[in-house]
Amino acid sequence: MRSAPLREATPVRLALIALALLLLGLFLLAPLVVVFGEAFKAGIDAYFAALGDEDTLSSIRLTLAVAVCTVPINLLVGVAAAWCVAKFDFPGKTLLTTLIDLPFSVSPVIAGLVYVLMFGLQGWLGPYLHAHHIKVIFALPGILLATLFVTFPFVALELIPLMEEQGTEEEEAAVVLGAGGWQIFRHVTLPNVKWGLLYGVLLCNARAMGEFGAVSVVSGHIRGRTTTMPLQVEILYDEYNFVAAFAVASVLALLALVTLAVKSFFEWRYARELAADGRA
Repeated sequence: MRSAPLREATPVRLALIALALLLLGLFLLAPLVVVFGEAFKAGIDAYFAALGDEDTLSSIRLTLAVAVCTVPINLLVGVAAAWCVAKFDFPGKTLLTTLIDLPFSVSPVIAGLVYVLMFGLQGWLGPYLHAHHIKVIFALPGILLATLFVTFPFVALELIPLMEEQGTEEEEAAVVLGAGGWQIFRHVTLPNVKWGLLYGVLLCNARAMGEFGAVSVVSGHIRGRTTTMPLQVEILYDEYNFVAAFAVASVLALLALVTLAVKSFFEWRYARELAADGRA
């Protein structure tokens, strides 16, 4: 027999709701108000003038380029890793699962330092790269590697629980009916995890655009060349150019709000599909 849900007294519920709204206002809404207030403090002309600065435009282009390169790679690798972990048993499965979780256990700054020790001029591969005129650290390849590392888990960790929950019965039935591996993935596996996949890609993209620690170590902070938007905010703020710093920060905040809106849409669509399947 199903037990009735617990119901708190009305004053308790109102107090909890008020506390939640207060904390939401203090830790989420208030910072947003401050960011946009400071960004437009000197007027809208100053705001767009700050965003039109060549170094700032360069940081925006670099941030978007890193996200465009990082997300597809992590999409492919994450889907392959999740499929292997959830659908197959093989030697080294536990090790693969541990490696997927590794970026969450290691500080991004430490990850960036490891890349410097590997690819820097005095690093393990530094002399070879220098002799062949290949630049990794303080250049785009280093930023891509650092961003790939910190964003790698998002797609895989969203898909693994979904695939494990669904089991392998549908795939096995498709094999019996003569379907190939690619057909099984496209027509059986992928439709069942599409919302989790989109959610993982969304989180991966948000982290790629907002990453600071690892990128700060490997970028060298070369203005107009290796500064992403978070690094540009730091540089402008350190130079007491507060309007420009908050203008760039407001763009990052807008991207975060868009990410939140798309995430909510995905969750709403997923809930509707579950409800429709339940009615069916």
